Amino acid sequence: MYTVKDILDSKGRTVQSVDPETTVYEALKKMAGHNIGAIVVIKEKKVMGIFSERDYARKVVLKGKTSQESRVGDMMTDKVFFVRLSTSVNECMKLMTDQRVRHLPVIENDELIGIISIGDVVSKTIEDQNHTINQLEDYIVGKRL
Repeated sequence: MYTVKDILDSKGRTVQSVDPETTVYEALKKMAGHNIGAIVVIKEKKVMGIFSERDYARKVVLKGKTSQESRVGDMMTDKVFFVRLSTSVNECMKLMTDQRVRHLPVIENDELIGIISIGDVVSKTIEDQNHTINQLEDYIVGKRL
């Protein structure tokens, strides 16, 4: 069974972040530049929240606010769920489904070391299922490993 470590080993551990005082516009520019849908909000090395495209749509656009005047700290989701390197992909899927979140920061020794998305979890789940299918097919046709 795959874990968060397997995901980060594949995709890398780079985490894009902004300060809570950053404007929504600047955060969106950074997100677009890195082709990501969410960015971690950090103040003094502490995770304060996550700002996502969903936050932008619901808390800025639909409320008639401007991205150049709004601060990320006022628009972010501040209830953040974390995982560890040893957390299984299935546990991540359950947490994301139950809590209706799409991004999970990865913490080890009280330090942010990565972030995974629902897309990462789905990709790794498909990889795991394909591996199982291949093993079963090999077994059925008598191929020995």
